[in-house]
Formats: sequence, structure tokens, C-alpha cells
Amino acid sequence: MLFYIFAILAILSGAFMVLTRNLLYAGFSLLVTLLSLAGIYVLLFADFIAVTQLMVYVGGVLVLILFGIMLSSRVHDKSVLSENVNTVWGPLVSGLLLVGLGYTILKAEIASLPWLLTADTDVLGPQKSTVQSIGIKLMTDVVVPFEVASLLLLIALIGAAYIATDKPKV
Repeated sequence: MLFYIFAILAILSGAFMVLTRNLLYAGFSLLVTLLSLAGIYVLLFADFIAVTQLMVYVGGVLVLILFGIMLSSRVHDKSVLSENVNTVWGPLVSGLLLVGLGYTILKAEIASLPWLLTADTDVLGPQKSTVQSIGIKLMTDVVVPFEVASLLLLIALIGAAYIATDKPKV
């Protein structure tokens, strides 16, 4: 039941994000979409991917997009609106894709897959969380690339803030 709530929320906010003309509303709709996807990952017991979704996309990328929209939302006292709204092609292609995926899922007979029939009832086994093992791996074996990636993201954030500021006229 909870999966369907998150799925409907993701679909509706994604559709609103595509169809709205206000960029700020689209950014906040993207926030709801990404949060609902993180909820779906939690329900799938993919806890590391859910935390990564929250930290990277919601905490980093989306905040950067929202700051960019809010810092540049008024150009000569005109609100920034999207020029192109896909009122015909966007919903048409999305609907055809939805029908095609639904048909494929119904014809796939997922319940009769051999690896699902032989699986035990305890899917997770003795390991209940993947965060601890992945965290240990990140902080021991690949700590240098992890820190280099964090420095690159910090430099990108500083550069975006610099570009968004008003420069004094000389």
C-alpha cells in the first residue's frame, strides 16, 4: 500500500514538474519526486541507495538548482517562466511509454521466474543493512577518490555561487 502511495506521488509530481511553466514550482515538484523515489528505495530495502538519493540529489543537486532559480528569478522585473510547455508531445509520449511498459510488465509473468521460485522467504538473509559494509569500504579502500569527488562538488558549488552573484560594474 505504501509503495502505491509513493509511486502515485512520484508520478503526479513528475507530471506537474513537466507541465508547469513556473520554474520554482517545477523545482519544488522535483523535490517531491526525488523524496518519493527515496521512499520507494527504502521499501525495496535498498537503504544505501535511499540515503544516497537524499544526500546527493535532494541535498546537493536540487538545492543547487533551487538556489540558481531563486537567485536569478527576476530579470528586469519579469519572472522567469519556461518558454516551452509540451502540451501535446510530452503527455502523448509519456502515455505511450506508460502503456508499453504496462503491457510488458503484464506479459512478463514475473511470478514464474525461476530465481523467484527458488528464493527463500527471508530475502535479506543474515545481513539486514548494506550501509555498514559500504561505509566501511568507502572509508578504507576508496577514501581518496571519495574525498576528491567531495572537493570537486565543493568547487562546483562555489563556482555556481560566484556566477550567481552580481558583479560590480567597473
